[in-house]
Amino acid sequence: MDCVLLHGEAEGYIQNLERFPMRDVGSPRWSRQHEYIEKLNMQAILNASANQDEFVKELFVSLGKIPTLVHEMILIEVWKQKVFPVLCRLEDFNPKSTLPLYMVIHHEATVINLLETIMFHKDACEAAEDAVLDLVDYCHRKLTLLAGQAARGEIQKQDRITHTDSSHMTSVQELQRQKTMMEFDISLKALSVLRYITDCVESLSVSVLTRLLCTHNLPCVLVQLVEHSPWSCYTGGKLEKYVDGKWREIPPEDRVKMTKHEGQVWIALLNLLLKAECQRKYDFNNFNKNQLLKLRGFLTEVVIDQLPNLSDLQRFLSHLSVTDPAPPKKDLILEQVPEIWSDIMKENCGKWKAIAKYQVKEAFDPSENDLREQANRLAQTYNLDLMENLIPDKPKCGCCGSEGWKRCSRCKAEWYCNRECQVKHWPKHKAACQLMADTRDMPHNNPNISA
Repeated sequence: MDCVLLHGEAEGYIQNLERFPMRDVGSPRWSRQHEYIEKLNMQAILNASANQDEFVKELFVSLGKIPTLVHEMILIEVWKQKVFPVLCRLEDFNPKSTLPLYMVIHHEATVINLLETIMFHKDACEAAEDAVLDLVDYCHRKLTLLAGQAARGEIQKQDRITHTDSSHMTSVQELQRQKTMMEFDISLKALSVLRYITDCVESLSVSVLTRLLCTHNLPCVLVQLVEHSPWSCYTGGKLEKYVDGKWREIPPEDRVKMTKHEGQVWIALLNLLLKAECQRKYDFNNFNKNQLLKLRGFLTEVVIDQLPNLSDLQRFLSHLSVTDPAPPKKDLILEQVPEIWSDIMKENCGKWKAIAKYQVKEAFDPSENDLREQANRLAQTYNLDLMENLIPDKPKCGCCGSEGWKRCSRCKAEWYCNRECQVKHWPKHKAACQLMADTRDMPHNNPNISA
């Protein structure tokens, strides 16, 4: 099996993970930690997909670093909401390269992907400790955004921006587009994380249950996702579903097949509605009851055949339709509250523009030497052959989005469907291509050249 990190390397990386202030996002130290997390994410995926010893997960649990991951993710979530829009509005901001900015935007996706891999295990959920509350809040923010966009039909519009449209955008506008596209995938990964949290509600605190069922009423949010199905849409009369990070046309014989995302929603509903701890806590008032009963129309024989446990949910809903459960008892408890989001907001409130201006000067307008060094580190971080093994799809043309057959001979990082697309895309690709090619040809990156 290919390997990104050895056990000792992973241990060193995880042990040295730290919480950064907002001001330091994009700094050299932050960028180095981003590279650590990228490598840890790739190794965790390799371990899980090969059913090998998941030592990355074990190390995060034993070293108590899952809360640090959650902090990293929420820090970038806030940065994207508060600082990035200010950056885009600065008149004098015209960076030579958007690579440093893209790394920050992509960081949230990397962390949620890593959390999705390790939170599958019950001991990882327990090791998150108080950060589970922040994780629940994070998932709620992402899922309510997803449900709202699906209800308004906005998800299809976001994904249908073509490569032709994007070729006329400025580099900053292209980053804004990529951020929007990335948000959809992040929300679906948050759905998986939420489902894993609901798998182990018995071992989590009462405060987590209260957050899930009372504060955020997540059963009703999940009903909205079932109802609006943001991972499927019709384009030109053909059904498409979002599978493995891509929209795919579904042949007629597979249209009733449940996708991973649909399964995650149903399993989360099973956990939140049928587990005894949740039934005692949840308020089955008229509004909640009417929302939940909408699920009966989606529990067809075909769906239940694919997930037999849903027959228990069907029986529960049938019983709920003819009864009025007693309201939950009002217990007097000291409830924990999430702290990461509120602490970040409190620390940086009123400073967003100052932070943006500082980061433009210190992090997002690097010199040629800084860019070359950063490209060199990224070339060491990303093993292109290994990454291709992790991606189930064939590469896409960097110009038009069709299936790529021809790889750029200089940088080896971009693909094209034909020569015409390669020539058309060259003005946009030239700078990055030169940087990657020069980095690859440097003596310390060539094993055939002695030091």
